[in-house]
Amino acid sequence: MKKIGITGQAGFVGTHLFNTLAHFPEEYERVPFDDAFFADQVRLEEFVSECDVIVHLAAMNRHNDPQTLYETNLRLVNQVIGACEKTGAKPHILFSSSTQEERDNLYGKSKREGRELFEQWARRAGARFTGLVIPNVFGPFGHPYYNSVVATFCHQLTHGEQPRIDVDGEINLIYVGDLVRAILEMIGQAAAGGDCVERVQVPHQATIRVTELLSKLSGFKEDYFDRGVFPDLSDPFERDLFNTFVCYIDHKALYPVPLKLHTDARGSFVETVKLKTGGQVSFSTTVPGVTRGNHYHIRKAERFAVIRGKARIELRRLGTDQIMSFELDGGSPSYVDMPIWHAHNITNIGNEDLFTIFWISEHYDPSDPDTYFETV
Repeated sequence: MKKIGITGQAGFVGTHLFNTLAHFPEEYERVPFDDAFFADQVRLEEFVSECDVIVHLAAMNRHNDPQTLYETNLRLVNQVIGACEKTGAKPHILFSSSTQEERDNLYGKSKREGRELFEQWARRAGARFTGLVIPNVFGPFGHPYYNSVVATFCHQLTHGEQPRIDVDGEINLIYVGDLVRAILEMIGQAAAGGDCVERVQVPHQATIRVTELLSKLSGFKEDYFDRGVFPDLSDPFERDLFNTFVCYIDHKALYPVPLKLHTDARGSFVETVKLKTGGQVSFSTTVPGVTRGNHYHIRKAERFAVIRGKARIELRRLGTDQIMSFELDGGSPSYVDMPIWHAHNITNIGNEDLFTIFWISEHYDPSDPDTYFETV
């Protein structure tokens, strides 16, 4: 079992990596990191001494003063190196560099020089180092106006703001889940031996113009908000973009969404989900007082539609203790959608059987590692 620590654990990529490591308790032990360690030399030294692997993600991505950004990023690198040298620790260090390494800006310079400093340390110490040159990363929970243009566009489109394009260039994108898998592969390969110092160009998932990106995301807004339709999720990049998009929705304000109830002399008819994609539709009855669910998905979109009885649906984003709670009544059918990386459940809070229709974007496969159980 490898002990893995992540500087910048609370950041965008760090959060996804930390949560994913929890899926492999027999392979990895997570060594907790707090940004306060950089202000406490003793705790930083204890941290590096405990780790077999350190993924150095801590960095400043944006600042009004580029010189401050440059100096901060190099200081963080030197602090990790200094702690390793002070304690004699030789963890495998993976460093998140950027494709901006070759650009004429201080951020790119800080990444290039930071990688070179780690390479020099690894050669001196006889340690292993992997410099990851990473394209633009997108995914759920990235900070708008900071982590990526995808995060910014998603926030703007889901909050009634008008996105603006300053430069319509091509960008290379990688989904944060794919980046996390690449990092875990590098850690696994290191166990098999090989060069002690390496520079790895992480491949991008897609190349897209900014105007095309905004067009796709605007299409999600029109389909999902205006027409109540799930877009086609058969393409992995489109699926990852959509899952990112829905994580920026103000769920407390949107849900539960009422369904259109059509009645006539024969009875009633309700459309519960409209799709441009496939998936699986299921139906369940739940007796009073019983809870279903208490799990989360890392890839699949899902909808719970209550058509009879009374229900409480709860969601909690992993790593937080804030619970979103919604009450639904089949007398006025409505639904709630489950964003990825949110533990969720549904409870019958009425006195009669609860009737629920479930839709999930992919067919259920017990061997597919998409669903993980965690109590809301």
